Amino acid sequence: MPLAIFSQNDGARRLGKVIGDTVVDLSVAAPDLPGDVVGFLAAGERALPVYRSIGADAPGRRALAEVRLHAPVPSPEKYLAIGMNYSDHGAEAKRLGVEVPPWQLWFNKQISCINGPFDDVILPKVSEKTDYEAELAVVIGRACRYISPEEAPAVIGGYMIANDVSARDWQMRTGTMTLGKSFDTHGPIGPWLTLSEEVGDPHALDIRMFVNGEQRQAANTSQLIYNIWEQISYLSQVMTLKPGDILATGTPAGVGVARNPPVFLKPGDVMRVEIAGLGHIENRVVAES
Repeated sequence: MPLAIFSQNDGARRLGKVIGDTVVDLSVAAPDLPGDVVGFLAAGERALPVYRSIGADAPGRRALAEVRLHAPVPSPEKYLAIGMNYSDHGAEAKRLGVEVPPWQLWFNKQISCINGPFDDVILPKVSEKTDYEAELAVVIGRACRYISPEEAPAVIGGYMIANDVSARDWQMRTGTMTLGKSFDTHGPIGPWLTLSEEVGDPHALDIRMFVNGEQRQAANTSQLIYNIWEQISYLSQVMTLKPGDILATGTPAGVGVARNPPVFLKPGDVMRVEIAGLGHIENRVVAES
């Protein structure tokens, strides 16, 4: 059952366990557990048995419809994303004159961009080419360095949905892409963190993006060029990955900039990303005031 960060009328954010259409307030049902996702992941095997024991009859239950869900990991140490990691997206990028490199292409999304799963996304007044990207996000559960692809599954805490909102005009101004990927609110994630033990094969998940109800992207994570294990191993050669670090694993074809003609986001648009078994996130686009 997934981990969620939620609030009620008092605005206080709490860690909860999602069970069906309810969420159990863990500060009530298991007050000795850490109060946030990163702390929970860092606790590792000390936290999991208690978490697994909490059922639908636990105290502190609330209807999901009566709470507000927030970003599961609001302030990780790192938020990294890989570019052109679906072959069909690489092909559409090539048609736009962007060559696919023969190695993994990583960039930063500054953590200040992180946004809730159902919160508004602000359309910057300084960008005319803001776009969407549906992605599967991995959250690291255990610190690691120099690990092999075979060892990588053991360091994953869980999975969630991400929308790598991208200001294309700013993205293309520099080779790092960081500025175009890091505008405030341009990192919606959620709706919760599904623990890795509950996902099964993360390379067999259907992923879809809808804009105003129209399907724009549809793929399966089996189509990743570099699979999740390879991604984690590659990054761990450079840096220590820590609990809570977010890795966005790539987006498939169908982004707005590659459509003919290009279609960029406008105020009032509603983006919805769905991944099988992980739920959905949905964000309305609003003009910057």
